[in-house]
Amino acid sequence: MAGRLLETIWLHNRLVIDMPDDPLSLAFGALADPTRRAILAKLAAGGQASVATLAEPFAMSSPAISKHLKVLERAGLVEVGRNAQSRPRRLVAKPLAEATEWLAHYRPFWESTLDHLDDYVREIKAERAAPAPSTRKRKTAR
Repeated sequence: MAGRLLETIWLHNRLVIDMPDDPLSLAFGALADPTRRAILAKLAAGGQASVATLAEPFAMSSPAISKHLKVLERAGLVEVGRNAQSRPRRLVAKPLAEATEWLAHYRPFWESTLDHLDDYVREIKAERAAPAPSTRKRKTAR
């Protein structure tokens, strides 16, 4: 069991270390984690925040939050400010704009696919709503 756990930890660390370093891959990699998305949402709502403030809603250690912040910083989504003794984090929108621009190229494909799905769902609903043809034979008077 311990060997399996060590293999998992090693694999996770290799994935983080060997992660591509182009801006788009870094942004999508950072956005892949729900904790990091929640941190970004908090920064978007409040402007800037200390590490302690960002860590409040999460049941995780300070080193774990720091790792998440380092991933966000490496992706360029968060930057560290200097305010006397504290180092508040703030959201950087440029990588999000670049990711949105990249996704926009695929928008026509998704809209077309969803339109086809919508047409298909309408057909099925219409088939279910239509009365079924009667299979009973009429009795004829003799």
